[in-house]
Amino acid sequence: MDKLLKTFTQIWKATDLRKKILFTAAMLLLYRFLAHIPAAGVDREALRQLFSSSQILGLLDIFSGGTLANFSLVALGLGPYINSSIIMQLLTVVFPKLEEMQKEGEYGREIIAQYTRLITVPIAILQSFAMYFLLKGQGVISFLSPLQLLALVATMTAGTILTVWLGELITEYGVGNGISLLIFAGIVGRMPVTLGQTAATFETLDLGNLLVFVVVGLLVIAGVVFMNEASRNIVVQYAKRVKSGKEYGGQSTHLPLRVNQAGVIPIIFAVSLVLMPSMIGKFLEQLPNQQIANIAREVTAFMTPGGVWYNLIYFVLVVGFTYFYTAIVFNPEKIAEDLKKYGGFVPGVRPGEATAHYLGSVLNRITLAGAFFLGAVAILPAIAQSIFSIPTLSIGGTGLLIVVSVVLETTKSLQSQLLVRNYEGFLRI
Repeated sequence: MDKLLKTFTQIWKATDLRKKILFTAAMLLLYRFLAHIPAAGVDREALRQLFSSSQILGLLDIFSGGTLANFSLVALGLGPYINSSIIMQLLTVVFPKLEEMQKEGEYGREIIAQYTRLITVPIAILQSFAMYFLLKGQGVISFLSPLQLLALVATMTAGTILTVWLGELITEYGVGNGISLLIFAGIVGRMPVTLGQTAATFETLDLGNLLVFVVVGLLVIAGVVFMNEASRNIVVQYAKRVKSGKEYGGQSTHLPLRVNQAGVIPIIFAVSLVLMPSMIGKFLEQLPNQQIANIAREVTAFMTPGGVWYNLIYFVLVVGFTYFYTAIVFNPEKIAEDLKKYGGFVPGVRPGEATAHYLGSVLNRITLAGAFFLGAVAILPAIAQSIFSIPTLSIGGTGLLIVVSVVLETTKSLQSQLLVRNYEGFLRI
């Protein structure tokens, strides 16, 4: 405890870190303020009842940053940006030029980021129309004239762009990843409501089930922390070199391969895709064509959150996206090439292509454990819901995973910046 307080004191005394923390807090407060400014023409009571009974909208509310439940000025939140990021990630695999651009360093990544922002705009417009017709069909929002509808769509699209901008400001001038922190703020902001709804169901639980529920929750939190920190250390030996009469190298170090390289990104991507059939089905159910409406109802029933097929597809998508995103963020060929360039090698493995193959095979094995863990955490709340009959748990695992991951990521960012500052102070001395 004393060590923790000492660390917080050091962070607060560091002027640059204190400014970053205060800036991050100010942006989060601004975002939460915008999340409580309602858009016009919405029946608040009907909206509240709809969200309390719809798991689909509850999950969407998480990734909007907690703004959809209020149908605020930033109601769509980060949903369109997340979908745009998925599209760009897929396009980089399909088109070699985009893949080359992504490998060009900071310049290439900035161009990819700009394309992502541009694609976000039409997606936000489409989702604004879809959300209007969905809520209108549920009697939550009143009929709007074409001009009013255009104003609403423009407001929601602008809200999404503003949200993305706030996230990027936090990333650049604050602490941690801004997009993740906004989602984190939305989950934490709605936590009192979710906990209240969960506590209301405890009356139906006996003491034994309640204890099991608490133990399982603590085990999940411990598992998330463990898997986020777990890594496989690959021993790397550097050859000795003699230059100008001096000997260099010869030391041994480790190359850490994280079990969960992708973090919480696979969950976010998977939820965005797995909810799409239900959302489209809800929209198509309102069409006058009975044949299309009946097909839409079947699709909606088939992909109902909490159902067997929904959870199975959700699990498979999480596993698939974990491998997909890990392949993007970790390139064994580049690592092997860099090791060879600087005289490093893995004992017992030839430098170059053999090292790349070895790193790839090790990464595939440990990623399998990480992918299955993420998939299990994603569907565990649905299993617990069926056992304990707690409807709010349908979003519990996803929200818990995001909260713990963001806290760990932000803590590491603060610690690394504090460590750099201490090194700078040591060098000045």
